Amino acid sequence: MSFKRKDGIVIHDDPQDFEKMRVAGKVAAECLDYITPYVQVGVSTGELDDLCREFIISKGAVPACLGYHGYPKSVCISINHVICHGIPDYERKLADGDMLNIDVTAIVDGWYGDTSRMYFAGKPSVKAKRLTEVTYECLMRGIDVVKPGARLGDIGAVIEEYAHKYGYSVVDMFCGHGLGQVFHDAPNVMHCGKKGTGALLEEGMFFTIEPMINIGKPDGIILANGWTAVTRDKSLSAQFEHSLAVTKDGYEVFTYSLKGLDKPPYKIEK
Repeated sequence: MSFKRKDGIVIHDDPQDFEKMRVAGKVAAECLDYITPYVQVGVSTGELDDLCREFIISKGAVPACLGYHGYPKSVCISINHVICHGIPDYERKLADGDMLNIDVTAIVDGWYGDTSRMYFAGKPSVKAKRLTEVTYECLMRGIDVVKPGARLGDIGAVIEEYAHKYGYSVVDMFCGHGLGQVFHDAPNVMHCGKKGTGALLEEGMFFTIEPMINIGKPDGIILANGWTAVTRDKSLSAQFEHSLAVTKDGYEVFTYSLKGLDKPPYKIEK
């Protein structure tokens, strides 16, 4: 492991750091692949959390969320108008038409792999499908501008531009973040902004991009549990997340699905 900090941001210059992140990212992505066929009408979010926890542990990894600042579960599951940090339980069973985000972070040998995807239970509405498709495209457009010499504001600008094209709003109360041997580090990666602003991207930076896009207004509120954020106007919200690195020529995503299950609709293997 070898790194330095520049303007508070870790710059990794050891190839082994990249390899460690590939391993951690792979476990997190595999967990989301694994859970896919279990996302069914009638299944509780608590059951999904149990399955994710068991899978992560079976890989010799640790679920990063469990106990993090007192968080009580292993993953976050955010349904319909929940923006993020939905806490799984055994009472809430998935209903036909529910859309949900499952957010997984796995710690492998001290390194963090962080990713999330959207899922549908039963038949989603046209609104839910379109929001999900646009949110995924927002993520990929944000990733595609990552390269040395670009700026953090370039990421937010392309995400915001694309979301606004469909009349959607971008949540600005949460952001992507640096990661590596810590869960959350500099830089903060905003999903809205102006091109040409923000920190300069350099080879060796590790961070997440994880846009949260709402059909309605961007405003959210935190529920009494201290974690769960919901849209103030109860409109649908969607999110996708990848962990990635800035490389010499562009970027490397650590959390792609090995089965091509990066966005719904998912083809379930029999």
